[in-house]
Amino acid sequence: MHLVTLGKTGITVNKNGFGALPIQRVSKEDAAVILKKAFQNGIDFYDTARAYTDSEEKIGYALSDVRDKIYLATKTMATNADKFREDLKLSLELLKTDYIDIYQFHNPKTCPKPGDGSGLYEAMLEAKEKGLIRHIGLTNHRVEVAVEAAESGLYETVQYPFGYLASEKEIGLVRLCRERSVGFIAMKALAGGLLTNSAAAYAYLAQYDNVLPIWGIQKEKELDEFIFYITSPPVMNEEYRTIINSDRQALLDDYCRGCGYCLPCPADIEIPLAARMTLLLKRAPHVTFLSPEWKEKMRKIENCIHCDHCKDHCPYGLDTPRLLAENWAAYQEFL
Repeated sequence: MHLVTLGKTGITVNKNGFGALPIQRVSKEDAAVILKKAFQNGIDFYDTARAYTDSEEKIGYALSDVRDKIYLATKTMATNADKFREDLKLSLELLKTDYIDIYQFHNPKTCPKPGDGSGLYEAMLEAKEKGLIRHIGLTNHRVEVAVEAAESGLYETVQYPFGYLASEKEIGLVRLCRERSVGFIAMKALAGGLLTNSAAAYAYLAQYDNVLPIWGIQKEKELDEFIFYITSPPVMNEEYRTIINSDRQALLDDYCRGCGYCLPCPADIEIPLAARMTLLLKRAPHVTFLSPEWKEKMRKIENCIHCDHCKDHCPYGLDTPRLLAENWAAYQEFL
């Protein structure tokens, strides 16, 4: 079993973390089956967020009886101290625990610091002093903010999208975290579903001994892949290098990562999927995305009011309206 230690936290866990965003899409009982099976097979790190609807509740329901054997990380999108305390209280109740191992600021536009006027970092310290949280973390989709957090000395962990599509600057962030003993939690190693070879993704991340991947798991068959990797971890070889090089050529640089920070859309466009539809069609069964339901969803792109909400909120600086228009034009050629 491969283990990873999250920097100065001292938290050492299986190098297969459970990303609990997708379980909000399944029933409470189905989620419990998946979560219990993950624990029973050695997965001991679970990452969720207050913003993931009922994900925290499902984790509390399924795993509260083994709380002392797992590590829980959750997040708050609060922008002031009062909302921070409200979020933390609710997360503790839903997770059925009296402490959270890693409490994270969830994709803030700037890096919260003491004395910045928001009161957020002070509230985080207060929670730690009371024993409600044990370690302070930050998640982000902006590499500059993540670098600032790692360099500040204020954060024990940083969570950032990382996989084999990473840029040199993002690889530099991972190295910086290692140098500063900041735990690095890697989200979206499969690029929000664009990458389909989990073995190649695992083998790539296994090269970084300070990186903890959290795999977004919604179905039991997805979980089974990563359970298999616990005892038979994929190792980088020529086959995986070929897959990685091919994907990098096809996907870099102008592609939607599917992070969802462009939502909600005033025109009700499902941007995270619509803005990369042609890539999905090339990499997934056509029957899924060429259904009458999806034709109508894609047609909503014609109703775009060009408010630039999506463009202004994209942490990657993409021209999202252009991507939507291009994907709608290409989509019609598949029909």
